[in-house]
Amino acid sequence: MTADRKMSYKVPPTTITDKLVSQEARRGKALEEQKRRRAQRVDSSRQLDLFADLNLGPSDEEDASHSPEGATGVSLASVAPYAAMLEHNVTPDSVIDPIKLPQFQIREAQKDGFRKSKKKRKNRNNKTSKWADKCMYAELLEMAPDDPWSTIGSNNDGLPNDLESGWVAVGPVPVGKRCLAVTHQSSGIAGVAPNTTLRSRLLGKLLIQRFPSNLPPLTILDCILDSNWRHNGILHVLDVVKWKGQDVGDCETPFRLWWRDTRLTELAQSTPLVIPPTASAITQNGPPQYQFPYPTTFLPIPYHTDTTLSALSDHVIPFARSSRSINVNVPTLEAPSPIEGSMEIDTASRLTNAPVSLVSVSTSVPSDGLLLYVAEASYEAGTSPLSSWIPITNHSDDHSVENKSPQTSSSNSEGPLDVFQRLVEWRLSNRKPQRSRHEVTMDMEI
Repeated sequence: MTADRKMSYKVPPTTITDKLVSQEARRGKALEEQKRRRAQRVDSSRQLDLFADLNLGPSDEEDASHSPEGATGVSLASVAPYAAMLEHNVTPDSVIDPIKLPQFQIREAQKDGFRKSKKKRKNRNNKTSKWADKCMYAELLEMAPDDPWSTIGSNNDGLPNDLESGWVAVGPVPVGKRCLAVTHQSSGIAGVAPNTTLRSRLLGKLLIQRFPSNLPPLTILDCILDSNWRHNGILHVLDVVKWKGQDVGDCETPFRLWWRDTRLTELAQSTPLVIPPTASAITQNGPPQYQFPYPTTFLPIPYHTDTTLSALSDHVIPFARSSRSINVNVPTLEAPSPIEGSMEIDTASRLTNAPVSLVSVSTSVPSDGLLLYVAEASYEAGTSPLSSWIPITNHSDDHSVENKSPQTSSSNSEGPLDVFQRLVEWRLSNRKPQRSRHEVTMDMEI
């Protein structure tokens, strides 16, 4: 008991006693705010405000009953359209003032113009991109595996209370760089004309110049650029924000992920562009190694709607730890036969006319962790408690400091996913076994 008190002495009270500012409370507040904004958008789209001031005019029976005999009532609504046509009293002696032209002052524009151009260039460099911080960035799941105030049978472990019914698991999440894939209107042929750009998550800067893809125009995808994309050409699709101009981000998480998988399977496979290899890719022994100039394979990340404790323990968490094996088509450039008397500098130029063939190569994609999404939540930009991140290992630069909670684990080698699995198994073992219908019937008969 003394060791537990010493362990929790410097732990902030928010992770132990204060439930108003916990991650569970912030998650519920964010979900209610999303529902309020969604209802407000639906009401505004119906244009109910235009009908708020409309009312029915008085009937003839009401006028006859309330008006005295012989009096003729005049409705104000019948006179109102003609009131605007009447001219106001205008005095004939009024004189209209002449139009005052603006006065221009001529100044020395040489120094002023130089200052303005310098300031304009400075503001242009400091201007924030419109794609900055548009990804739905998950918070690190706050778990309390060694909470001394937790009792057996209580859910003070930090896991969501509705983990089995109100969440969707996405994983294994690959190792890579988070980005947005944005497609633009292109006048060329789809898959040939450059129409897609990749934007960084935080600053919205351009990661790769515009490249061709088979994605439809006006599409925004939340993606992870594979860490080895130069050799496999894979861009992992995590979520869909907009598809062909239609805003899908307002939909719930299961529908968005289903839409993502359905639409990506309908796309044709992009053909990698054959470019001459660089000098570093040319090897003395064997054919040169091909490097993708841009991603060509849009691969959806698997998701799991069954988040019961048994499914998490037996299937989801082990699958989130494993690496995925993906088959990709990689062009192979056959090295030309050596020519007597030729110089070594001509090797790269001769490879441009070499025959090209596509070979299916199996590549391994390592896992980085598991993502949890609230099923009823819609997609929102920025860091959100409606999405929780559980990495395999602790990373010092994985998330910002304010999103991290001080977690005390039994050993330094235990990662967040290990803690999550241990807490899931602890809940599963402490669950009361449900009685069958036969046992309940026997008790009632007795």
